[in-house]
Amino acid sequence: MTARQENLPSPLHVPDDRYLVGLIGAGITASLTPPMHEAEAAALGLTYGYRVFDLIELGRRAEDVGPLLARAKSSGFAAMNITHPCKQLVVDIVDELDADAEHLHAVNLVVFDGERLVGYNTDWMGFRDGLVAGLPGASFERVVQIGCGGAGAATAYALLSHGTDRLDLFDVDDARAEDLAARMRTYFPAQTVATVARRGLPEVIAAASGVVHATPMGMLHHPGVAFDVDLLREGAWVSDVVYRPLETELIRQAARRGHPVLDGGRMAVGQACASLQIITGRLPDRDRMRRHFHALIGAEERPGAPGSSQ
Repeated sequence: MTARQENLPSPLHVPDDRYLVGLIGAGITASLTPPMHEAEAAALGLTYGYRVFDLIELGRRAEDVGPLLARAKSSGFAAMNITHPCKQLVVDIVDELDADAEHLHAVNLVVFDGERLVGYNTDWMGFRDGLVAGLPGASFERVVQIGCGGAGAATAYALLSHGTDRLDLFDVDDARAEDLAARMRTYFPAQTVATVARRGLPEVIAAASGVVHATPMGMLHHPGVAFDVDLLREGAWVSDVVYRPLETELIRQAARRGHPVLDGGRMAVGQACASLQIITGRLPDRDRMRRHFHALIGAEERPGAPGSSQ
């Protein structure tokens, strides 16, 4: 047995009334998902443990996600959350894909169902539920999205699932925006999905009923604002997927100008809530989870607390 293998849990047997869940990804030791899951499970009266499998600490590559899943399954885990850089790799490992995960070609939750591995994507669910709860009465007639990477795929899918009439996509990589637009058109043929060049971005933002920001800009180590908030028309809403910090400069500027805003915490809580419900079959209290999430973020942002961008 190598030193790397010794860092993995030994096989164990978990009683039927208990849940052991994990998270696989790189640079995730500061993830807020474990405490969110454990606190809400405890409030629901469940015996629930959550373990982190950080690829960097384990000395593993992203391609090792398959063996890690197999070891977790044999060790009695009920499910594993999956994050960067493994979400696409897991698509080809699981035995069955939920339809939405198949459409997004990304998995962030693997449930061990007997001998089968079933893959789900709760990122898009988290964003969709955030739209419903956080922007009541908002117009989705025409939405602009900036960023078409992994998070952008989930937000675009959620927006179109929620009924957005027209979605304009922008990315610094034109090919990435075109690829996402083509995929979304396949699943939402009755809605308009277009791409926009940088020179045309100000015009489409000015015409939009809402703007979604889905890039790392605004994170602790990636400061800045992705677009000029003064371009927004009156009443247009703004959503950011970044949640560290919870109040990004984009959210701050938009709120100061009187625009409805949706911070990235809604998506983070929503995906955790959906995962917990799929794993346990119990309905979590979303508001309670959000209060706990805000307490965790608040503790991080106190003077002297170690910062993190994960």
